[in-house]
Amino acid sequence: MNRTILEVLTDGDLTLLGRIPTASNLTLACHAGPDELMCVYKPVRGEVPLWDFPDGTLAGREVASYLISEALGWGVVPETVLRQTGPSDADLGPGMLQRWIHVPDEPEVRDPVDLVPVDAVGDDVIPILRAYDEDGSLVALVHSDTPSLRRLAVFDVVVNNADRKGGHILVDQNGHVYGIDHGICLHTDDKLRTVLWGWAGQAVPGDLLVDLTRVAERLADGDDALTVRLGALITPGEIGALRDRIARLLDGGTMPLPPGERAIPWPPF
Repeated sequence: MNRTILEVLTDGDLTLLGRIPTASNLTLACHAGPDELMCVYKPVRGEVPLWDFPDGTLAGREVASYLISEALGWGVVPETVLRQTGPSDADLGPGMLQRWIHVPDEPEVRDPVDLVPVDAVGDDVIPILRAYDEDGSLVALVHSDTPSLRRLAVFDVVVNNADRKGGHILVDQNGHVYGIDHGICLHTDDKLRTVLWGWAGQAVPGDLLVDLTRVAERLADGDDALTVRLGALITPGEIGALRDRIARLLDGGTMPLPPGERAIPWPPF
């Protein structure tokens, strides 16, 4: 019988392949299970301390973000679990394990977020800001204008994503859009920083509001499985702030406007 991806991630034997050097926290490429499912492992002990997030909580926030994505039915976060390596794999302790998203070497669609010359901004993208590159040329930071990317932008508001860089948005070989790196989400304070501001102040699509309403009802029930599972990963105050953010989206029906400063993570990729 074929095992699900979550089952393989949860208890499949892990083989550590090596470190991903571009990540700010300790991040390891792995194979899981006999079919060698490619995945990413971030041990808690490898998390870099942050002044505004409690130590040792980033892995739990990654899993919580996945659970919220699944509850919404949006599938914008790859399958993610909490587990640990065994003694044969250096025994790095508990951490986040997530399915690897394979990005084609020659994608059929352009990158969802890009820097382009200001005179090359097309009608299919939304410009976010202008800046000078290292050669002194004026360029624009743009992102695609697609329903799938818009859904990810709404998700970032829901989870209060403090670091939505362009490099944290992946498109697989089937054109499905994923967001990764959700370790600094779900804070009680407003920390939204994203490159996806193109829909600021605009109405949230009606189908997404339906999904948000359903999740709001689940979060209002302290005995609901989603609320219980989130309670093992984030604090009651953070769950309350999550409910409040969804309520604001439902009450106003519009996306928030960027704050006066620190609205975009730097670097944006």
